[in-house]
Amino acid sequence: MVDVKQDPNESQENNPSLIICCENLGTTSSANAGIYRALREGVATSASLVVPAPWARAAAAEYRGEDIGVSLTLVAEYDLLKWGPITYAPSLLGGDGGFPKTITDIWEHADLDEVRREWRAQVERAVYWGFDVTHLSLHLPGIELRPEFFDAYLEIAEEFQLPVRLYNQSAEKAAGFPFRQLAAERGVFSPDNCLSIQPLHGETNIASTLAQCSKGLNCMSLDTAIDTYELRVADPEWEQPVSNLALLISSQFKDAITSKKMELVGYKFLRNSMRQNPMEQ
Repeated sequence: MVDVKQDPNESQENNPSLIICCENLGTTSSANAGIYRALREGVATSASLVVPAPWARAAAAEYRGEDIGVSLTLVAEYDLLKWGPITYAPSLLGGDGGFPKTITDIWEHADLDEVRREWRAQVERAVYWGFDVTHLSLHLPGIELRPEFFDAYLEIAEEFQLPVRLYNQSAEKAAGFPFRQLAAERGVFSPDNCLSIQPLHGETNIASTLAQCSKGLNCMSLDTAIDTYELRVADPEWEQPVSNLALLISSQFKDAITSKKMELVGYKFLRNSMRQNPMEQ
């Protein structure tokens, strides 16, 4: 296992730092097994929990203090795998009783008070289950590109003093507002650079992905799972998370990180820094 630093300031010669975060913890038993394997045997440094998902409580039972955040959830995108709100939230329900399948549906129908209440409850439940929550992300990314949803996202981050994952500044033009600047002004921390992940097969894509890393704190997010019948039924793109797990535990990826003198970190140090440097009220 590659050494994981708690603080990127420990890095020498200003080498870039990298968070490798596994998504979809709690969605299936396959994801739980794959993510914990990537954290314990591979180069993954963090994971994000989908609290309303059917295997989230099982993920809590297997938790051993790893760097785990909450993936704030309003969408259930799979045809055959569904979950829904853990609060009373009629505006967050799709046609089949769970969350809707698309971000557009949420944008068009969600009541923002219900969004805030649901997201708050998801974080509180993760804490109740025993997780030392390190960060917030979104399931699915893109919901925050509407200003009113971004504001709700920041409100939850401020309330729990947690860093967030944000799109890079290049996405601000399409969103129509400076979300990175707004987060910084409100004292909410985030990684400096989110890597654009292509299907990760082979050493060529490893090299091209790591080449995107810049000075400062980079983050890579990817789905991870073991190959099971459950996963193949639930996820039509099941081969990708299985391939990602093979990548994260491979010697090639470990060697590539070592050769580039990159420091692997989790979100915990970012959370602690944010809490040590609160905005003056």
